[in-house]
Amino acid sequence: MNTFETLGDRLFAFGRDAVSEWVIAEACRENKWFTPADILRAVDAIRNEMLDVEKLRGWLAHYPALPATDARSVGVIMAGNIPLVGFFDLLCVLVSGHRCLLKPSSKDRVLMNYIVAQLRQIEPGIPLFFYTGSEPIDAVIATGSDNTNRYFRSHYREIPALFRGSRASVAVLSGQEDKVALESLAEDIFSYSGLGCRNVSRLWVPRQYDLSMLLECLSQSAVPNRRYLNNYLQRRALLSLGGVSYLDGGFFLLREGDDWPVSVSEIVVSRYDRLEEVEEWLWGQECRIQCVVSDRIVHPRKVSLGRSQYPSLEDYPDGVDVLAFLSEI
Repeated sequence: MNTFETLGDRLFAFGRDAVSEWVIAEACRENKWFTPADILRAVDAIRNEMLDVEKLRGWLAHYPALPATDARSVGVIMAGNIPLVGFFDLLCVLVSGHRCLLKPSSKDRVLMNYIVAQLRQIEPGIPLFFYTGSEPIDAVIATGSDNTNRYFRSHYREIPALFRGSRASVAVLSGQEDKVALESLAEDIFSYSGLGCRNVSRLWVPRQYDLSMLLECLSQSAVPNRRYLNNYLQRRALLSLGGVSYLDGGFFLLREGDDWPVSVSEIVVSRYDRLEEVEEWLWGQECRIQCVVSDRIVHPRKVSLGRSQYPSLEDYPDGVDVLAFLSEI
């Protein structure tokens, strides 16, 4: 507990000293989708939501069997689509009393190496090691694409495992949202260039909803980065060639439909008559949805507008309790 509280204190100054400024620059150089603003947002979310000592105590109080008396070696294979996306799994393994064998994504290696170095400075004996894939492990938590997950399921079929694949997030609007609320929604959509599983890429709106204010508010957001803009230009050309109708936000596209978008620069808008219809649809899409952004809908992973990128300790990815998994291995 003290180790992570101290880490939180150290991260308070992240981005305001020479070392962390270098780390940010290197991380952006290694992964061209990362931006300094995205990295600072990710660090801020971790520090405020996952490293606050009172929140940590309240969270762990629900698991009296932890920390484990019989420490196991747990491999953590991380994704790298957004900055420090694998930190939560690292935290879960260590606070549960197990040994963490960490395999960062090549896309997020700089930031994870920085966090590991900080933890080792704070507690030299921390059971945190890097994993090459050849060391013996007792359990594994692995996050990747759906294709990668097929390999994971085959390779780690003999040990307890928690696998995560591709998911997306949805927002459900009531039609009463003001400009401030829609600006908050823009954070849910465009943060991390739309690459995270908690990024909203599909919107549900009332049948008679006028999209003009939504388009105007979203259009005032900053362009995520050049790669996002290139993606938008390519997608716009394809939709135009296919004769598909869309609203152009200048760096993103709003398209009405009942499918999922195929591009980070595209937002699909679906219309509903009753909220109950949307709730039923959400349950039917449970295996695909990460979180639901709304102030009206009923859903176990519902968050308020503007808060999708600030998951709490109990907001488990895919709705699977990681600490419960770790307490049973």
